[in-house]
Amino acid sequence: MAGARLGVVEGLGIAPATVERWSDLVTVFGTRGDPSWCWCQFFLTTGNRYRDSAERNRADLEAQVRDAKVPPGLLAYRDGEPIGWLQLGPRTSYPRVTGQAALAKVVGDRDAGERVWRTTCFVVRVGHRRQGVAGALLAAGVKYAAEHGAGVLEGHPVDVSARHGRSAGAALYHGTLSMFTHAGFVEIGRTAPTRPVMRRHVG
Repeated sequence: MAGARLGVVEGLGIAPATVERWSDLVTVFGTRGDPSWCWCQFFLTTGNRYRDSAERNRADLEAQVRDAKVPPGLLAYRDGEPIGWLQLGPRTSYPRVTGQAALAKVVGDRDAGERVWRTTCFVVRVGHRRQGVAGALLAAGVKYAAEHGAGVLEGHPVDVSARHGRSAGAALYHGTLSMFTHAGFVEIGRTAPTRPVMRRHVG
């Protein structure tokens, strides 16, 4: 399963980020912007450790991809070209999530444990944004989480309609409320006026 494609969603190929696809993940993260610095280590750390070194963050993600029993995310492809990434896994894998007081007030201890999975970051390359790539990754993520034993998948997207002005694509790395709603998620509360907590039973 780890090396198999999850099928085609909305015209895109979706596949787990296995070690054989590391170079594709490097292509998606690129050399500019937040992804090329953070390498999706923000939620896997606490404090400001993720700010110390882009090189260390990259090495950490490469090790996570190499050593994980379950690949820590999904890659999106269009015509064989890697264009997007979604990080997801058990909520307990992300110290910055489990340590967030505002979020804890919303989710409490409901369904705590390995069967609660969480989406954290979407990365879509410039030139492919606002074309449904993140939505396709989320739809595949629902299936992926269920196949690996999850009972619930959560997200913490942005409610664009509650923000002032237009939101830049790069600022929506959590995903959007409309995207999660379209994928069958239900809001269970908010940590801020623009930040709903979304849940879907998948198992």
